[in-house]
Amino acid sequence: MSSLTHRLAVVATSAAAAATGLVAAPAHADPAPHVVFVQTDDPAGNTVVAYDRTLSGGLTPVGSFSTGGLGGVLAGSVVDHLASEGSLDYDASSHLLFAVNAGSDSVTVFAVHGDQLSRVQVIASGGSFPVSVTSHGGRVFVLNARGGGSVQGFRLAGGRLVPVAAWHRGLGLDPAQTPEFTSTPGQIGFTPDGAQLLVTTKNGGNSVLVFRPTAGRLDAPVANSLPGTVPFGFDFDAAGNLALTEAGPNAVATFGVTSHGTLTARDTAATSAAATCWIVANGSTVYASNAGSATLSSYLVGPAGELSARGSTATNRGTVDAAVSSDGTFLYAQTGAAGTVDAFRIGSDGSLTATGAVTVPNAVGGEGIVAL
Repeated sequence: MSSLTHRLAVVATSAAAAATGLVAAPAHADPAPHVVFVQTDDPAGNTVVAYDRTLSGGLTPVGSFSTGGLGGVLAGSVVDHLASEGSLDYDASSHLLFAVNAGSDSVTVFAVHGDQLSRVQVIASGGSFPVSVTSHGGRVFVLNARGGGSVQGFRLAGGRLVPVAAWHRGLGLDPAQTPEFTSTPGQIGFTPDGAQLLVTTKNGGNSVLVFRPTAGRLDAPVANSLPGTVPFGFDFDAAGNLALTEAGPNAVATFGVTSHGTLTARDTAATSAAATCWIVANGSTVYASNAGSATLSSYLVGPAGELSARGSTATNRGTVDAAVSSDGTFLYAQTGAAGTVDAFRIGSDGSLTATGAVTVPNAVGGEGIVAL
């Protein structure tokens, strides 16, 4: 079978699965080194597009895979219709890819086979308008943005998600607050040890909520109030410092997260850019995406969380979510104004060198990227 015929067959299999609902989980799944997966968030039909990474870091399209769900658009959003970070997540231990379908209130599970995907499940997200998903240790949690926001947890069993009723909790945000795209929650993610779960509320609460999921329940979170900061996206550096974007002052801030769920402030640095909302870490360097300035701001994070500016790098318009390859050599940034992905080589000093860009079909305003 030719490569093209194989890819068409995979897509056809996924399309057939959409008609019947679920497909059997594969006997095994393979990791996908040097592959980048990009979610379109297309309201007419959400899709994950796969790209092989070239030796120079460029991207070559190899397949497009329907999630079996729909993308969505928050009112007022322009370059990121989900106004979130982390709508696509890869679990290396199970070789599964999770994608949110905001327009159909569901989550899709894909098995990863090299640079190909097979859809094994589409399941309700446990709320309205899912925008972010995270996994750790056989647990998957989804952040729903509308209806005041909610968190729903799942267990992984046999390559499928099983909802846990005790892992559901509403966030209590005002569903009528406007503008919608800045008032809904922004990201959900585990601490590096998997013991705690963080949620940013953006302008809906100006806080970072810290949950501690246990086997039997998801208790009320510790609410860390950050007035006026509009906390949006986050990641953890190699030393375990929380790096957070603050869209209010357009800044990057670092914190420690205590075992009790409280944040301890360490440092703050203004990006001098507009719409600083997304961030990704690579070792001790973090890169913040500035959608309004079409730049990436780089910072070296010291052991105690101190921030040292390392300059900015131009991108295409509408810089949103970004991902670093698993080997730490390349960074890929979604630029939502035209639905493109910009590729950069990461230097030994953390500097970025552009290596090209690709236009992702039907991905204007899309969010969700994973680099392996």
